Amino acid sequence: MGLLVVQVYPSRVTNLELNGAVSRLSAQLSDIQKQQEMPSIVLRRHRNAICYIYAVYTFEWPTHSVVRRLERHTRVSGTGFLVADDLIATNRHVLEPWFEDPDDEQQIREGAKPKIEKLVAFFPGMMDPLKLSNVRVSPDQDLAVAKLADGPLPDTIRPMPLADGTPEPGDPVIVVGYPLGVSTMLAKSPEKLYKRLASTKDTIQVASELAANAMIRPSATCGHLSDVVSEKLIYDAPTAQGGSGGPVFNSKGEVIGVNAAYIDGFNGGTIGISSVWLKPLIEASERRAHVSH
Repeated sequence: MGLLVVQVYPSRVTNLELNGAVSRLSAQLSDIQKQQEMPSIVLRRHRNAICYIYAVYTFEWPTHSVVRRLERHTRVSGTGFLVADDLIATNRHVLEPWFEDPDDEQQIREGAKPKIEKLVAFFPGMMDPLKLSNVRVSPDQDLAVAKLADGPLPDTIRPMPLADGTPEPGDPVIVVGYPLGVSTMLAKSPEKLYKRLASTKDTIQVASELAANAMIRPSATCGHLSDVVSEKLIYDAPTAQGGSGGPVFNSKGEVIGVNAAYIDGFNGGTIGISSVWLKPLIEASERRAHVSH
């Protein structure tokens, strides 16, 4: 009867495989840790450059117009972020709130002219709002930039870095902004301040009180990119009205998009516009500023 010979190789190969598995696991754990730390890192680094925008607009009717309507003053809010020393970026529908609004567009077709009565930005850590002017809008996307008429900003508030290249589905994202405007900030405020302001109807008064108490603070939500379609980024980081115009960050803390909309009733359907489309607006605005000087 023959002998069964079993060869036992040294554990070198097994050790190599084990080392490889440990390395892969360590890398995965490192990625998970980075994703968990990402919101706090982004907020620490960039929060003060993300502003709460408040606007009031109305419509002016020509004196000869047959169609006349009661004058109304519409108040809107949104989010913006610093992209140059005196330039903020946001959505077009934040700085021109009548943009793609069916009711407002109907009034414009009937002869009314929209007029911004108030347009200011509240930055974290600053007690007074800053006026916005020289609005420049994108002809193709829901994007806009505006100059800070008051300034300069403190050196601690620095422009956001815009990412190069196109993000990939599955990449982690963090969205920072002011969803639900002063309501969210007020809900987060100390109880004494909350009780004093909870019944106040004047939004600008509430915002000013919040600023005076260092409570202009954006909120952050996290998620992942589910798809990238042309200029659109689709992700599951939740948002709400008022979060429009906020920056969408990648894991490196770079802005990959501008938060623009959400599909009501679908948590995974938040839509942003790629920051690639923002760069031409910034360049055009800076060229105009250079020429004017």
